[in-house]
Amino acid sequence: MGMPVVYASIIFVMILWGFNVIAIKVIVEQFAPVTITSLRILLAAIVVWIILWKQKHIRLPKHKEILYVFLAALTGVLSHHFFLSVGLTKTTASSTGVILGTVPLATSILAAILLKERLTVLRISGLILGLIGVSIVVHAGNSGQMSVNLGDIYIFLAVLSQALSFIYIKRASETMRASLITGLILLIGAILLFITSLIMEPVGLSSLKNGTVIGWGAFLASGILATGVGHFLYNYAIQYVGAGKTSIFLNMTPFFALTGSYLFLNEMIKIEQILAFLIIVISVILGSGLGDKYVKKKRGLSEVRVKKTQ
Repeated sequence: MGMPVVYASIIFVMILWGFNVIAIKVIVEQFAPVTITSLRILLAAIVVWIILWKQKHIRLPKHKEILYVFLAALTGVLSHHFFLSVGLTKTTASSTGVILGTVPLATSILAAILLKERLTVLRISGLILGLIGVSIVVHAGNSGQMSVNLGDIYIFLAVLSQALSFIYIKRASETMRASLITGLILLIGAILLFITSLIMEPVGLSSLKNGTVIGWGAFLASGILATGVGHFLYNYAIQYVGAGKTSIFLNMTPFFALTGSYLFLNEMIKIEQILAFLIIVISVILGSGLGDKYVKKKRGLSEVRVKKTQ
């Protein structure tokens, strides 16, 4: 696979993930949110396992791998998708898209804390800017009032859950294929979500008869394309481009989420949300370590020039 195709695949995934926020918003308004989310993740798992079977990449995880895979499923699927689906019943898709843009920043900060990575001044600045960006979204979502929208809190918890899962996925990927990890955590997460739905939504399955053509279309598109194919392509791209460069493209998802919210849900995009989006993009660049890499590169070039002039 050539690099232009790889980069095109990443951009395609960002479009899918941005519009996936709109699809999930449609789904959770027609069905019991946790129940339909468990079925959506199960559909995605089936898609990934079919691909793994065709590529002959299926194997059982080893003892230490099981722990990391289970923790990744617990945080990245059960917790993340639970808070995302329930949160979208209480807030707008546009606000959700912008808040989800902080995932790379949250991942970087958690990595610094849990993996003992050094927090530089630029990273701390990125963290502060990210919090400011989220605060602006929350403030705008409450019509300028100082109260906090419960839906926005759920989405922020979804961000923290996914960021934490990336730490466990990173540990598991040291000895496992990223695609196999994806298949395992989706399958385990779908089972955990379904068990949760039986407790929280005892009659959740009965809501399936209320679905419209648009609702079921959004379900299939989200499960097969965004969650199934999207995660597979993203993890596949990491093998060619690297996790750092690939994560930069995540900054595009809030833009597509905002665009989709306006086009398909007729949500009014506020100037505060656009401002927050720009602030969060800057915060991710600083907080994810990209700013530090740029400074080091500039210093290295300066030192080379000084040596040449001596």
